[in-house]
Amino acid sequence: MATMTSVAGPKIKTKLPGPNAQRVLQGDTKYISPSYTRSYPLVAKRGRGVVIEDVDGNEFFDFSSGIAVVSTGHCHPEVVAAIQKQAAELIHMSGTDFYYENLVTLGERLAKAAPMSGPIKVYYGNSGAEAVEAATKLARYHTQRQGIIAFYGSFHGRTMGALSLTASKVQQKRRFLPLIPGVTHVPFPYLYRRPQSMSEQEYIRECVQFIEEKVFKMTMPPEECAAIIIEPIQGEGGYVPAPAEFLQELRRICDKHGILLIADEVQCGSGRSGKWWAIQHSGVEPDIITIAKGIASGMPLGVTMSRASIMDWVPGSHASTFGGNPVCIEAALATMNVLEREGIQNAETVGKHILHRIGDWVETHPMVGEVRGMGLMIGVEIVKDKHSKAQTPDDRDRIVDLAFERGLLYLGAGASSIRIAPPLIVTKEQADIALDVLEECITIVEKEQKK
Repeated sequence: MATMTSVAGPKIKTKLPGPNAQRVLQGDTKYISPSYTRSYPLVAKRGRGVVIEDVDGNEFFDFSSGIAVVSTGHCHPEVVAAIQKQAAELIHMSGTDFYYENLVTLGERLAKAAPMSGPIKVYYGNSGAEAVEAATKLARYHTQRQGIIAFYGSFHGRTMGALSLTASKVQQKRRFLPLIPGVTHVPFPYLYRRPQSMSEQEYIRECVQFIEEKVFKMTMPPEECAAIIIEPIQGEGGYVPAPAEFLQELRRICDKHGILLIADEVQCGSGRSGKWWAIQHSGVEPDIITIAKGIASGMPLGVTMSRASIMDWVPGSHASTFGGNPVCIEAALATMNVLEREGIQNAETVGKHILHRIGDWVETHPMVGEVRGMGLMIGVEIVKDKHSKAQTPDDRDRIVDLAFERGLLYLGAGASSIRIAPPLIVTKEQADIALDVLEECITIVEKEQKK
């Protein structure tokens, strides 16, 4: 069954936020934690495909996918049917103390899609942060080493272990120190922001040498390093792909020193890059991958998948009461059906269409420094000017706000980039509407800067 979504554009009926939304916002201020980061006052009520309707009847195109989560679109009928069917049969019994058949079914499906060869085992949690926590604990357990190398610009979650690996925004760590020991951060090869005197190859080589010549010789003995964890495409860091050569070099380093390579695919995985896993674009096989967000179309599910020989911890080493909830598992199975049938190929096709469509913005728009990405994980970097490449988060946020006023939901990423991350069932026609709006908003801000 092919996925059908509306081709009609956004429909804004009220001033934003509308009266019902304003009422909700007042209650939110009174009762909800202020730690959440809200970019604009969207109060969602229902969704279908790429369309979100708010509490005042305004309809938006969601080009954030609920932060890259609703891979099959909002409320895909096959996913909804799977959730409803399972919820009527069994909601919870705890797969950590008892057994569910669908835990095995999904494990088998994931093993067939795994980016590493050989036997596979999976651990189920409830989120991306939990998947990362499990991955790092597993790496330490299996190797009996403590050190972990992560990257500047990375985001791996906000729980204390995952937060220790994260290095994208200082506010995420403010007042939470000390974090777990044994973590070292190293430069990520953000090619657009390399030194002007360096070629791309020279910069990649310098980032590799930093690990081998600085970290391993000055701060962390390689024989005490359990794992290197990397997002094949940095998410909150700005939608920045890691060069294939760099990932290949990390694999070489890991093989040389008996270190495990962890690919954090929480945001870039589950088909978003045009392949099941973003690391597959490099030809590199990781030892462990972390999965969440798009794997269950909005239901809370995190997965840590590794080579079977690595997942050798004994009972009681790690578990989760709710992890692998049967309703979430069925949502994931339905999601995989849609992605395998159409979503992954569509991500590649429409992603290429978008990149072709906006590729010349670097030449035609003074504030567009770079357009980059894979599949439907595309970043547009906003700068003050091409020469300085100075980041301008206020201008980026202004563009995102203007898009919201016109019925398009985008989100920022990194210090100064806009992420384009629609559901994987988006059509070229819908993408064109969204890009027209985005370009209009960029043009408005560029004109404002000239005044």
